[in-house]
Amino acid sequence: METIVRPLAATRAAEAEWDAFVEGHPGASVYHLAGFRSFVEAATGHRTHYLEARRAGDLVGVLPLVELRSLVFGHYFVGLPYFNHCGVLAADDGARRALADAAAARVREVGATHLELRHLGPTSGVTWPAKTAKDEMFLDLPASADALMAGFRSKLRSQIKRPQKDGVTARVGRGELLDAFYHVFSRNMRDLGTPVYGREFFAALFARFADRLWITVCEFEGQPVAAGVLVGFRDTMEIPWASSLREHNRLSPNMLLYWTSLAHAIERGYRRFDFGRSTPGEGTWKFKEQWGAKPVPLHWYYYLRDGGALPELNPDNPRYRLAIQVWQKLPLAVTNLVGPHLVKNLP
Repeated sequence: METIVRPLAATRAAEAEWDAFVEGHPGASVYHLAGFRSFVEAATGHRTHYLEARRAGDLVGVLPLVELRSLVFGHYFVGLPYFNHCGVLAADDGARRALADAAAARVREVGATHLELRHLGPTSGVTWPAKTAKDEMFLDLPASADALMAGFRSKLRSQIKRPQKDGVTARVGRGELLDAFYHVFSRNMRDLGTPVYGREFFAALFARFADRLWITVCEFEGQPVAAGVLVGFRDTMEIPWASSLREHNRLSPNMLLYWTSLAHAIERGYRRFDFGRSTPGEGTWKFKEQWGAKPVPLHWYYYLRDGGALPELNPDNPRYRLAIQVWQKLPLAVTNLVGPHLVKNLP
């Protein structure tokens, strides 16, 4: 039976059917939801290509894509940029291949250089070359925060309690904590040498998905020193953005930040915590491992229109080393102004 691939219609009924498929698929992430189409378009101005596969009229697969185009970083597609895993979602390999083929055809049609599909784990039906250099780190959660704490090593328990003894406090809220989060996040990203998302990016995210989002903030002497955004979907809570201020490292506020976020996830009934992606063996990977998180290799697949080497649009690329060093020395006001215009074109 023929599989037909077509664009997602811009109607509430079509988006509701798309979301029902996503909610029912075991491999889905929150970023597959149709609402991310309008979010990406509003927050970045990029063109989106949401493709659906149908067989005998039934929806059998979805693929959200974003077309990125800039003079600095080139013209390419990602499913989905800014997030770790949001690739092809399909009922079977036939639908998966049909969507991948249609996406590759779209790349050729508009003259883009490549397509990147971000998957959690290997994906049958997609035969393109893949990068597997990053792990997503997951922790299964017990029924109570007390049970989680009891399962930690004594060293980790003391690291969690230390910032509280030193006067660091933590709270979880919603969009009302966005300014506190962004104060920490923007400074930390500048210190890392990475362009920062604009505050408007997060405001748009909260405007569309307020019921799925929280913010954890740790404060010392009335000022935010660590913060993170939490996203809930089905049985999993994720922390895709988290930062702390270097000048307060002696207080270890990040330990209280993660503990508070984990306890919140358990309180809300989530059964798994997603710490995000890291490079195996590096510092952030080991930090997540100490909490008991287990790695799942990310598989990012690439269709290259003209062949060649896989693209390296990431901070690990030596060609960006000088730019990172310069960025770290710029005033915060400059990086907050310029950063959003750069980072929207990075995957």
